[in-house]
Amino acid sequence: MDTKKSGFTSKLVHSGSISDEKGSAVTPIYQTSTFSFRDADHGARCFSGEEKGYIYTRLGNPNTDELEVAVAELEEGFGGIACSSGMAAVNIVYLTILGQGDHMVGHNALYGPSRGIMEKLYPKYGVEYDFVDCTDIENIKNAIKPNTKLLYLETPANPTMGITDLKAACALAKEHNLIVCVDNTFCSPYLQRPIEFGADIVLHSMTKFINGHADIVGGMLVAKDEALYKDLKYVMTNVGFNMDPHQAWLVRRGLKTLSIRIDKGQENSIKVADFLEAHPKVDWVLYPGLKSHPQYELAKEQMDGPGAMISFGLKGGLDAGKKMMNNVQLALLAVSLGGIETLIQHPASMTHSKLTSEAREIAGISDGLVRLSVGIENVEDIIADLDHALTYA
Repeated sequence: MDTKKSGFTSKLVHSGSISDEKGSAVTPIYQTSTFSFRDADHGARCFSGEEKGYIYTRLGNPNTDELEVAVAELEEGFGGIACSSGMAAVNIVYLTILGQGDHMVGHNALYGPSRGIMEKLYPKYGVEYDFVDCTDIENIKNAIKPNTKLLYLETPANPTMGITDLKAACALAKEHNLIVCVDNTFCSPYLQRPIEFGADIVLHSMTKFINGHADIVGGMLVAKDEALYKDLKYVMTNVGFNMDPHQAWLVRRGLKTLSIRIDKGQENSIKVADFLEAHPKVDWVLYPGLKSHPQYELAKEQMDGPGAMISFGLKGGLDAGKKMMNNVQLALLAVSLGGIETLIQHPASMTHSKLTSEAREIAGISDGLVRLSVGIENVEDIIADLDHALTYA
């Protein structure tokens, strides 16, 4: 079935589907490390690329192929590359684009390990970086140097919910011949498609919304064009960041319900955000669906919905954050996001604890900041749980 002209939810269900000779309604799991050839000539044609064929699962597998086709189609890119984790995807981008003497500009409030690995590992290979508040395009412009090669964005940002103007940032990057990579994990292609705004690479931690069930770890890259796809794919296969077939099968299953899961999460989120904004122990709330969000109008322009991620600040700071974490009952105290269950975490003492207090402050991660991934439970139960935990904050 050609799904390129189908609606988004139809693509979720059918894109990339592989039929077998037995007529299975669901693609089987090809849990194999290697594939046999019909004969020596067939093997030679597969290795040379003259004929499409499977050789070895690190190089390609029907399950990873199905998932890659589906996500690339949803993101409106040339091709997808399924990876063993979100951090594998991050490192593939860094290794592909950056070399000795090159420079990267990144948003200062990224997923903690995406920033941490750049700061701690890549400088010893001669890579330079600057992390700035990319919600202000002037900051990006001022950070670009003659040796800058990569602009790495995350919007909405983790965990500050800052929103970068993708159209303006990509236009600026093109003026300086930069590759733009956008971590689209918080939105998924259901709510935002960065390639439409000029991005070259879209990155996902598929552990989150795309899979949606907190039972796998995985990553995905979608390249805008064939040349970039080949460069990224070369690094993935030769460094060995490939995804396992069973892992890919589970993600493809979760992807089919992406739209209905996000719809329900958004429906819950706006009610939770309203509750938090009115609570006396809450200092501020950042949610793209609230008019109080500083980039509310921008969010409406480049996102198809506000999503299911909320950040809020407690008046009691670090101590209040810890106390609240210790008293939630329905929400899971966990560092992931994007599942059907509500998850809550305190970045200053958890995901971003390795950053100095000064670095957290510069990135807008206050000691009292709490990140909430709103699930699909009954919203009354979510609010009651938060209300209970807040009495201790």
